[in-house]
Amino acid sequence: LASELKNLYTFVPKDHADAVRQSIFEAGGGVISNYSECSFNTAGAGTFKAGAGTDPFVGKLGERHTEQEIKIEVIFPAYLEEKIVSGMKVAHPYEEVAYDIIPLANVHPGVGSGMIGELATPMTEISFLTMVKQRFNLSFLKHTPLLQKPVKRVAVCGGAGSFLISTAMAQKADVFITADITYHQFFDADNRMIIIDIGHYESEQYTINLIYEQLQLNFSSFAILKTEVNTNPVHYFSH
Repeated sequence: LASELKNLYTFVPKDHADAVRQSIFEAGGGVISNYSECSFNTAGAGTFKAGAGTDPFVGKLGERHTEQEIKIEVIFPAYLEEKIVSGMKVAHPYEEVAYDIIPLANVHPGVGSGMIGELATPMTEISFLTMVKQRFNLSFLKHTPLLQKPVKRVAVCGGAGSFLISTAMAQKADVFITADITYHQFFDADNRMIIIDIGHYESEQYTINLIYEQLQLNFSSFAILKTEVNTNPVHYFSH
């Protein structure tokens, strides 16, 4: 997703740059895909004049001071901003830490809606539709015209996923499984991909199991209860 990444710039005395960088890294900054501890560092000279009531780390009150500093640039996910800034300030020697945070338009490779993958063995379209119907316990499903070719690459988005139709096609998905597709949106498949609408609740019904597993994994001392109540307001008449 775009707008999920930010860039941090801060300015640190040379001898303290490693400590500040390390603190930012430990807080979750500097991760780009499968690379960690990523930063860009530029040497330069910073100036400041300490005024009344300050306690400068270097320099004298009332005199302009020039310090050899390192400008550290680090990318980080937006939700970690408070933790990143806090860690930076703890490690930074200055009384007043100069830093900038810039929102980025870059797409976050690790955050988004939906997922895509490939079947170990290609399936016929009818076999795939049958499997989807069985796995999701469906009484029926809606889909675009079959294309008479094997199904290998499958895109999935729980809930209302019509906004990802073009993305799924760009990723060369054979099939896109989602929900809440309107009549005219089915035309967007354009005989290039099969769109399968399995229903909103049906596409999200297993999310509770994923949340349950994560809670058990991260809060082992708590008794986690999983509801068995079906809140789906949509019913189907099939008699």
